[in-house]
Amino acid sequence: MIFAAFDPIRTLRPLSLKIGLALGIGVLLLALTALFWTPHDPLTQDVTNRLAAPSGAHLFGTDALGRDVLSLVMAGAANSLAVAGSAVALGLGIGVPLGLWAAARSGWRDEVAMRGADLVFAFPSLLTAIMLAAATGPSAFNAALALGVFNIPVFMRVTRGAGRGLWSRDFVSAARASGRSTAQISVQHILPHLLGLLVVQAAVQFSVGVAAEAGLSYLGLGAQPPAPSWGRMLAESQTLIGTAPWLAIFPGLAIFVTVLALSLAGDGLRDRLDPRLKREV
Repeated sequence: MIFAAFDPIRTLRPLSLKIGLALGIGVLLLALTALFWTPHDPLTQDVTNRLAAPSGAHLFGTDALGRDVLSLVMAGAANSLAVAGSAVALGLGIGVPLGLWAAARSGWRDEVAMRGADLVFAFPSLLTAIMLAAATGPSAFNAALALGVFNIPVFMRVTRGAGRGLWSRDFVSAARASGRSTAQISVQHILPHLLGLLVVQAAVQFSVGVAAEAGLSYLGLGAQPPAPSWGRMLAESQTLIGTAPWLAIFPGLAIFVTVLALSLAGDGLRDRLDPRLKREV
Protein backbone atom coordinates (compact mmCIF):
# COMPACT_ATOMS: atom_id res chain seq x y z
CA MET A 1 0.00 0.00 0.00
CA ILE A 2 2.83 2.39 0.81
CA PHE A 3 4.49 1.84 -2.55
CA ALA A 4 1.16 2.06 -4.35
CA ALA A 5 0.46 5.43 -2.77
CA PHE A 6 3.87 6.77 -3.76
CA ASP A 7 3.95 8.06 -7.31
CA PRO A 8 7.48 9.23 -8.23
CA ILE A 9 6.25 10.88 -11.44
CA ARG A 10 3.72 12.93 -9.47
CA THR A 11 6.46 13.95 -7.04
CA LEU A 12 9.15 14.77 -9.58
CA ARG A 13 7.02 16.82 -11.93
CA PRO A 14 6.55 19.81 -9.63
CA LEU A 15 10.07 19.29 -8.26
CA SER A 16 11.64 19.57 -11.72
CA LEU A 17 9.78 22.81 -12.31
CA LYS A 18 10.87 24.27 -8.98
CA ILE A 19 14.52 23.28 -9.49
CA GLY A 20 14.52 24.57 -13.05
CA LEU A 21 12.98 27.89 -12.09
CA ALA A 22 15.34 28.31 -9.13
CA LEU A 23 18.42 27.64 -11.25
CA GLY A 24 17.09 29.75 -14.11
CA ILE A 25 16.35 32.71 -11.86
CA GLY A 26 19.84 32.38 -10.39
CA VAL A 27 21.46 32.50 -13.84
CA LEU A 28 19.25 35.43 -14.86
CA LEU A 29 20.15 37.38 -11.73
CA LEU A 30 23.83 36.64 -12.39
CA ALA A 31 23.49 38.02 -15.91
CA LEU A 32 21.57 41.11 -14.76
CA THR A 33 24.11 41.76 -12.01
CA ALA A 34 26.92 41.61 -14.57
CA LEU A 35 25.34 44.55 -16.42
CA PHE A 36 26.08 46.79 -13.43
CA TRP A 37 28.75 45.07 -11.33
CA THR A 38 31.38 42.35 -11.51
CA PRO A 39 34.10 41.53 -8.93
CA HIS A 40 36.71 42.82 -11.38
CA ASP A 41 36.63 44.45 -14.78
CA PRO A 42 36.29 41.45 -17.12
CA LEU A 43 38.32 43.24 -19.79
CA THR A 44 41.22 44.35 -17.58
CA GLN A 45 44.40 42.36 -18.20
CA ASP A 46 47.00 41.71 -15.50
CA VAL A 47 49.75 39.55 -17.00
CA THR A 48 51.67 39.56 -13.73
CA ASN A 49 48.80 37.59 -12.21
CA ARG A 50 48.12 35.28 -15.17
CA LEU A 51 46.84 31.72 -14.63
CA ALA A 52 46.36 32.28 -10.91
CA ALA A 53 44.52 29.41 -9.22
CA PRO A 54 41.15 30.07 -7.52
CA SER A 55 41.67 32.03 -4.32
CA GLY A 56 40.07 34.65 -2.14
CA ALA A 57 41.16 37.40 -4.50
CA HIS A 58 39.91 35.55 -7.58
CA LEU A 59 37.28 32.95 -6.68
CA PHE A 60 37.43 31.30 -10.13
CA GLY A 61 41.10 32.10 -10.78
CA THR A 62 42.48 34.10 -13.71
CA ASP A 63 43.05 33.30 -17.37
CA ALA A 64 46.15 33.51 -19.58
CA LEU A 65 45.82 37.31 -19.74
CA GLY A 66 45.26 37.75 -16.02
CA ARG A 67 41.53 38.49 -16.36
CA ASP A 68 39.21 37.42 -13.54
CA VAL A 69 37.38 34.26 -14.64
CA LEU A 70 34.36 34.87 -12.38
CA SER A 71 33.85 38.29 -13.95
CA LEU A 72 34.18 36.75 -17.42
CA VAL A 73 31.61 34.08 -16.58
CA MET A 74 29.18 36.69 -15.28
CA ALA A 75 29.61 38.92 -18.33
CA GLY A 76 29.40 35.89 -20.60
CA ALA A 77 26.04 35.00 -19.05
CA ALA A 78 24.59 38.32 -20.19
CA ASN A 79 25.85 37.82 -23.74
CA SER A 80 24.74 34.18 -24.00
CA LEU A 81 21.24 34.86 -22.65
CA ALA A 82 20.88 37.92 -24.88
CA VAL A 83 21.72 35.94 -28.03
CA ALA A 84 19.51 32.96 -27.09
CA GLY A 85 16.65 35.22 -25.98
CA SER A 86 16.81 37.28 -29.18
CA ALA A 87 16.70 34.08 -31.24
CA VAL A 88 13.61 32.87 -29.37
CA ALA A 89 11.94 36.27 -29.73
CA LEU A 90 12.57 36.25 -33.48
CA GLY A 91 11.17 32.73 -33.77
CA LEU A 92 8.06 33.65 -31.80
CA GLY A 93 7.51 36.97 -33.56
CA ILE A 94 7.55 35.47 -37.05
CA GLY A 95 6.82 31.77 -36.57
CA VAL A 96 3.63 32.15 -34.49
CA PRO A 97 1.82 34.50 -36.91
CA LEU A 98 2.81 32.28 -39.84
CA GLY A 99 1.61 29.21 -37.95
CA LEU A 100 -1.73 30.85 -37.14
CA TRP A 101 -2.15 31.82 -40.78
CA ALA A 102 -1.34 28.30 -41.97
CA ALA A 103 -3.72 26.76 -39.42
CA ALA A 104 -6.56 28.94 -40.68
CA ARG A 105 -5.88 28.08 -44.30
CA SER A 106 -5.90 24.84 -46.23
CA GLY A 107 -4.94 23.59 -49.65
CA TRP A 108 -2.02 24.99 -51.60
CA ARG A 109 -1.38 27.95 -49.27
CA ASP A 110 -0.88 25.68 -46.29
CA GLU A 111 1.35 23.39 -48.39
CA VAL A 112 3.49 26.30 -49.56
CA ALA A 113 3.96 27.49 -45.96
CA MET A 114 4.95 24.02 -44.73
CA ARG A 115 7.33 23.39 -47.61
CA GLY A 116 8.95 26.75 -46.85
CA ALA A 117 9.46 25.59 -43.27
CA ASP A 118 11.01 22.35 -44.55
CA LEU A 119 13.39 24.39 -46.70
CA VAL A 120 14.60 26.34 -43.66
CA PHE A 121 15.04 23.08 -41.73
CA ALA A 122 17.30 21.86 -44.54
CA PHE A 123 19.88 24.47 -43.46
CA PRO A 124 20.92 23.88 -39.81
CA SER A 125 21.53 26.91 -37.63
CA LEU A 126 25.29 26.27 -37.58
CA LEU A 127 25.46 26.22 -41.38
CA THR A 128 23.32 29.37 -41.54
CA ALA A 129 25.68 31.10 -39.09
CA ILE A 130 28.70 30.09 -41.18
CA MET A 131 27.09 31.51 -44.32
CA LEU A 132 26.19 34.77 -42.54
CA ALA A 133 29.70 35.03 -41.11
CA ALA A 134 31.19 34.51 -44.57
CA ALA A 135 28.92 37.22 -46.01
CA THR A 136 28.94 39.85 -43.28
CA GLY A 137 31.48 38.71 -40.69
CA PRO A 138 31.08 36.84 -37.39
CA SER A 139 29.21 38.63 -34.61
CA ALA A 140 26.70 38.07 -31.82
CA PHE A 141 24.00 39.67 -33.98
CA ASN A 142 24.58 37.21 -36.82
CA ALA A 143 24.59 34.30 -34.36
CA ALA A 144 21.23 35.43 -32.96
CA LEU A 145 19.89 35.92 -36.48
CA ALA A 146 20.98 32.43 -37.56
CA LEU A 147 19.44 30.79 -34.49
CA GLY A 148 16.29 32.89 -34.85
CA VAL A 149 15.81 31.89 -38.49
CA PHE A 150 16.06 28.25 -37.43
CA ASN A 151 13.48 28.87 -34.66
CA ILE A 152 10.88 30.30 -37.05
CA PRO A 153 9.80 26.96 -38.59
CA VAL A 154 9.88 25.33 -35.13
CA PHE A 155 7.27 27.73 -33.72
CA MET A 156 5.43 27.76 -37.03
CA ARG A 157 4.97 23.99 -37.01
CA VAL A 158 3.96 23.90 -33.33
CA THR A 159 1.41 26.69 -33.80
CA ARG A 160 0.01 25.28 -37.02
CA GLY A 161 -0.25 21.71 -35.72
CA ALA A 162 -2.03 22.64 -32.49
CA GLY A 163 -4.10 25.40 -34.08
CA ARG A 164 -5.62 23.27 -36.83
CA GLY A 165 -7.31 21.05 -34.29
CA LEU A 166 -8.96 24.05 -32.66
CA TRP A 167 -10.66 25.33 -35.83
CA SER A 168 -13.22 22.52 -35.63
CA ARG A 169 -14.24 23.40 -32.06
CA ASP A 170 -17.66 24.82 -31.18
CA PHE A 171 -16.32 28.13 -29.87
CA VAL A 172 -14.77 28.83 -33.29
CA SER A 173 -18.08 28.08 -35.00
CA ALA A 174 -19.79 30.46 -32.58
CA ALA A 175 -17.22 33.16 -33.32
CA ARG A 176 -17.77 32.71 -37.05
CA ALA A 177 -21.52 32.94 -36.60
CA SER A 178 -21.06 36.23 -34.75
CA GLY A 179 -19.30 37.68 -37.78
CA ARG A 180 -15.69 37.64 -36.61
CA SER A 181 -13.01 37.49 -39.30
CA THR A 182 -10.40 34.77 -39.66
CA ALA A 183 -7.71 37.05 -38.27
CA GLN A 184 -9.83 37.99 -35.25
CA ILE A 185 -10.61 34.36 -34.48
CA SER A 186 -6.93 33.44 -34.77
CA VAL A 187 -5.80 36.16 -32.37
CA GLN A 188 -8.71 36.26 -29.93
CA HIS A 189 -9.69 32.59 -29.74
CA ILE A 190 -6.99 30.31 -31.17
CA LEU A 191 -3.84 31.99 -29.82
CA PRO A 192 -4.93 32.06 -26.14
CA HIS A 193 -5.37 28.28 -26.23
CA LEU A 194 -1.81 27.90 -27.53
CA LEU A 195 0.00 30.11 -25.02
CA GLY A 196 0.87 27.26 -22.66
CA LEU A 197 2.31 25.17 -25.47
CA LEU A 198 4.26 28.12 -26.83
CA VAL A 199 5.73 28.92 -23.41
CA VAL A 200 6.99 25.35 -23.11
CA GLN A 201 8.43 25.39 -26.62
CA ALA A 202 10.08 28.76 -25.94
CA ALA A 203 11.81 27.31 -22.85
CA VAL A 204 13.05 24.36 -24.91
CA GLN A 205 14.33 26.58 -27.71
CA PHE A 206 15.96 28.88 -25.16
CA SER A 207 18.01 25.98 -23.79
CA VAL A 208 18.92 24.90 -27.32
CA GLY A 209 19.89 28.49 -28.09
CA VAL A 210 22.26 28.74 -25.12
CA ALA A 211 24.06 25.55 -26.15
CA ALA A 212 24.11 26.59 -29.82
CA GLU A 213 25.46 30.05 -28.98
CA ALA A 214 28.27 28.46 -26.99
CA GLY A 215 29.05 26.21 -29.94
CA LEU A 216 29.09 29.11 -32.39
CA SER A 217 31.31 31.16 -30.10
CA TYR A 218 33.61 28.17 -29.68
CA LEU A 219 34.04 28.17 -33.47
CA GLY A 220 34.60 31.92 -33.51
CA LEU A 221 31.23 32.72 -35.09
CA GLY A 222 29.56 34.31 -32.07
CA ALA A 223 30.42 37.36 -29.97
CA GLN A 224 33.84 38.69 -30.95
CA PRO A 225 36.66 39.80 -28.62
CA PRO A 226 36.76 41.58 -26.30
CA ALA A 227 33.13 40.69 -25.49
CA PRO A 228 33.16 37.74 -23.05
CA SER A 229 31.52 34.50 -24.19
CA TRP A 230 31.27 31.09 -22.55
CA GLY A 231 31.98 29.27 -25.80
CA ARG A 232 35.09 31.30 -26.58
CA MET A 233 36.32 30.82 -23.00
CA LEU A 234 36.16 27.08 -23.61
CA ALA A 235 38.00 27.46 -26.91
CA GLU A 236 40.75 29.53 -25.28
CA SER A 237 41.13 27.05 -22.40
CA GLN A 238 41.67 23.90 -24.45
CA THR A 239 45.45 24.36 -24.74
CA LEU A 240 45.74 25.05 -21.00
CA ILE A 241 43.44 22.32 -19.68
CA GLY A 242 46.36 20.47 -18.09
CA THR A 243 47.83 23.43 -16.23
CA ALA A 244 44.73 25.55 -15.57
CA PRO A 245 41.63 23.31 -15.59
CA TRP A 246 39.48 25.99 -13.97
CA LEU A 247 39.49 27.87 -17.28
CA ALA A 248 37.28 25.14 -18.77
CA ILE A 249 35.46 23.96 -15.63
CA PHE A 250 33.66 27.18 -14.72
CA PRO A 251 32.33 28.27 -18.15
CA GLY A 252 31.45 24.61 -18.82
CA LEU A 253 29.49 24.47 -15.57
CA ALA A 254 27.75 27.73 -16.46
CA ILE A 255 26.56 26.27 -19.78
CA PHE A 256 25.53 23.00 -18.12
CA VAL A 257 23.56 24.66 -15.32
CA THR A 258 21.80 27.07 -17.69
CA VAL A 259 20.76 24.37 -20.16
CA LEU A 260 19.71 22.07 -17.30
CA ALA A 261 17.63 24.83 -15.70
CA LEU A 262 15.79 25.63 -18.91
CA SER A 263 15.24 21.96 -19.72
CA LEU A 264 13.82 21.22 -16.27
CA ALA A 265 11.65 24.33 -16.39
CA GLY A 266 10.37 23.35 -19.83
CA ASP A 267 9.53 19.82 -18.70
CA GLY A 268 7.84 21.11 -15.56
CA LEU A 269 5.81 23.69 -17.46
CA ARG A 270 4.74 21.05 -19.96
CA ASP A 271 3.50 18.84 -17.14
CA ARG A 272 1.65 21.72 -15.51
CA LEU A 273 0.13 23.24 -18.64
CA ASP A 274 -0.72 20.14 -20.69
CA PRO A 275 -4.27 19.13 -19.69
CA ARG A 276 -3.66 15.51 -20.69
CA LEU A 277 -0.76 15.25 -18.25
CA LYS A 278 -2.82 16.99 -15.58
CA ARG A 279 -5.39 14.24 -15.83
CA GLU A 280 -2.66 11.61 -15.54
CA VAL A 281 -1.33 13.28 -12.41
